[in-house]
Amino acid sequence: MTDSVQVFYEATPNPQSMKFVIDRDISPETVQFSDPKEAQRAPLAAKIFGFPWTSGVFLGSNFVTVTKQDWVDWETLAEPLSHLIAEHLDRQEPVIFPKDSLEETTDDDPTVRKIKEILNNEIRPAVAMDGGDIVFDRYEEGVVFVYMQGACSGCPSSSLTLKSGIEARLKEAIPEIIEVVAL
Repeated sequence: MTDSVQVFYEATPNPQSMKFVIDRDISPETVQFSDPKEAQRAPLAAKIFGFPWTSGVFLGSNFVTVTKQDWVDWETLAEPLSHLIAEHLDRQEPVIFPKDSLEETTDDDPTVRKIKEILNNEIRPAVAMDGGDIVFDRYEEGVVFVYMQGACSGCPSSSLTLKSGIEARLKEAIPEIIEVVAL
């Protein structure tokens, strides 16, 4: 028998999102779910969407960020939700089922490779500390398009993070970048 899973919760810069940190890895990938239908491949996220106050679930390697509706407070939700996550994991119920093996392989140009390298090695780990993620979408005519997920999605300070952090770092490394846009 394994030790019981420990789940700790912490506030994020987004007052609607709470990060639940788990004492072990739970997911081989990071993925955001915005509704129950999307969460079908992730039993833990689907379980959390069973509550009407849930507006988003973001799974990270060792954390779950939950975004709630305005009409309920974290003081009411945080403790029971941390117990629900721990119970799910203690029962060794699946967190997420693997994606189909249809992973797209692209021959990225050198600029896109550099953008992805900076995002993956510098920016995403920093943003994950606050319960969020930044995912590359595309690069067109000097503009980088990204998705802000987890606590970053809808966060009051996300535009500051985007412009002063991500955009500034990418422009520093790749002068031809004009702007970074969140989708």
